[in-house]
Amino acid sequence: MEKVFKQLDPVTFEVLKNGFINIVDQMAAQILRTCYSFVIYCRDFSCCLNDSEGDTVMQGSWDIAVHVGTLHFTAKAVLEVFKDNIKPGDVFAINDPYAGGTHFCDVRIIKPVFYDGELIALMQCNGHWADVGGSVPGSFDITAKEHYGEGLRIPPIKLWEQGVYREDVANLLVANMRVPEDRLGDMRAQAEAATVGEQQLLRLVEKYGKDTVLSAFEECKNYVERMTRSRIKELPEGTWVAEDYIDMDPEQGEGLIPIKVALTIKDGNLHYDLTGTHPYIGCFLNATFGSAFSGIIAGTKMVFPDIPLSSGFYRVVTANLPEGTVVNAPWPIAVTGFCSGAYEKIMNAIFEIWSNVMPERALAPCFNLEYLLIGGWDNRPGYNYHFMWYDWMAGGHGARWNRDGSNCSAPMFGVGLTVQPCEGQERLTPVITSMHEILTDSGGPGKFRGGCGVKKGGTLGLVNRSVMSYCCDRSRSINMGVFGGLPSYPHGVRLNPGKEHEKYLGAIFSNYPVKGGDSFVRPSQGGGGLGDPLKRDLNMVLEDVKNGYVSLERAKKDYGVVIKLIDEDMCAYEMDIAATAQEKDYIRANRVSWLEEDPAIVRSRYLQGEIDLLDLIRRYGVILDWETGELLPKTTGQFREKLKTNVLKYWDQ
Repeated sequence: MEKVFKQLDPVTFEVLKNGFINIVDQMAAQILRTCYSFVIYCRDFSCCLNDSEGDTVMQGSWDIAVHVGTLHFTAKAVLEVFKDNIKPGDVFAINDPYAGGTHFCDVRIIKPVFYDGELIALMQCNGHWADVGGSVPGSFDITAKEHYGEGLRIPPIKLWEQGVYREDVANLLVANMRVPEDRLGDMRAQAEAATVGEQQLLRLVEKYGKDTVLSAFEECKNYVERMTRSRIKELPEGTWVAEDYIDMDPEQGEGLIPIKVALTIKDGNLHYDLTGTHPYIGCFLNATFGSAFSGIIAGTKMVFPDIPLSSGFYRVVTANLPEGTVVNAPWPIAVTGFCSGAYEKIMNAIFEIWSNVMPERALAPCFNLEYLLIGGWDNRPGYNYHFMWYDWMAGGHGARWNRDGSNCSAPMFGVGLTVQPCEGQERLTPVITSMHEILTDSGGPGKFRGGCGVKKGGTLGLVNRSVMSYCCDRSRSINMGVFGGLPSYPHGVRLNPGKEHEKYLGAIFSNYPVKGGDSFVRPSQGGGGLGDPLKRDLNMVLEDVKNGYVSLERAKKDYGVVIKLIDEDMCAYEMDIAATAQEKDYIRANRVSWLEEDPAIVRSRYLQGEIDLLDLIRRYGVILDWETGELLPKTTGQFREKLKTNVLKYWDQ
């Protein structure tokens, strides 16, 4: 029977709409104060209010981007599996990427809400558990081809049945995970947060009546749909395309893996078509339908930040994600690394598209999320248990239409994530932070500069049986600029830098043995630049040099601005106007031909020390295997073509 909803007056609707947001925020506050995992404490979690059909009624204001487009899928999965076997007091768990989730670490706890015996809503809390088992501490095994080594796959299950805690089921789950007491603590924190949401929703039902609250549920979705369509109808109709890349498929050798995105705006609708995207690859950087769709939603929401998010948004924004591709990998293909692989590539392609649709909201590509994980046995006095050092870094956002990108910010993957405090990490794990600083020259040059990334290093203390893993990308598909802006900086971890046994481990590896006394350092990317770097205001370049964002050398090479150091302690510099004009003329006369030079000759000059790493990338568009120095001809060709599309055609010749 079709549901009939009552008409709400504007005041009641506004009160309830904001009340729903407040409920979700109260759930988030509960998790933050009761979770066990440092990862969740640093805000890798989201909450949601779903209606009785699983549709999203409202998100909160703290939820991170990667989760928000998937929570309705997992709510619907629970409803589909349990159908009429859902009772008051039940609590469910699910982390299944193939049932609409993101990856196995994102465990959703879902509690149905009943009123007078009727199911009226679902309260959902999603937290990133620091480990869910699998072959690698932290559950990020880059070598996995299928999901069996990535951790425990949890289809919809009951953890509480009519209020009775199913201890055997919970113990079965965490017995397959590292540090099980933390996993149980996070599970209970999420369940309690769902209970807080349930209590607050029932307060609204008691105050306003069930019919009014359920009508507000429906109106929240209708409101978002109307608001979104009205904004889209102001835009030109047409189709725009862009693409971004994953570094490689380990099973196929070198060559960038394209993710193609086409946006069609028509009749107040947005439709994304990812036809032409590469088939799924032989490592864990693939995405499932749910996580790829979430990337589309998150990328689009960045363009419309003022519109609330509910399932009304999903009525307007649709997507074709071809099966069997890197954006819709089937079971049982490995997908845990979607966050560093397909997800943010989708987002950055969407940023590029919308930069053309709405130039006044242009945003160059932003840095790629990365995770460095060290797990093993903590031998510090008084500890003597399994530890999990689980770290992500801040980085640079892309330059915008009329201003520089933000420095050292949370990734677009999870705007709202906090940079983990070093003091907390050092108390919880035997890893000491040795440096954490802005990385000079990491922001992509442009008329408006990309935000700077950071450089972070550490040293292992008293450890045993420890391994390191790195879930990353962008060592080859380096963050690009737009409208003539230049690329950023490559990712990669160096072990024992500056020592005799220094080793470059790259941007993607798992289970690398480490021991006490080993040190490491890694950069995060900056954002891409926007606009021709030669057109950047001279005084802005000078200020960048003073602030340590740009070196004297790159000020000359990237911007054509010649600056002399007068007194470093006094931060005194002097710009050479005549030499600057001469340098700009030199760059302008040669930069097109640089992109046509023989890559083998360019590589030889790099190995001989005539040019440096950023010359390779920004001037010549040449990509090497950064460990061996081997030329990557296919990757170089693809990278150069992207430079010509995003950069060269916007330069004054």
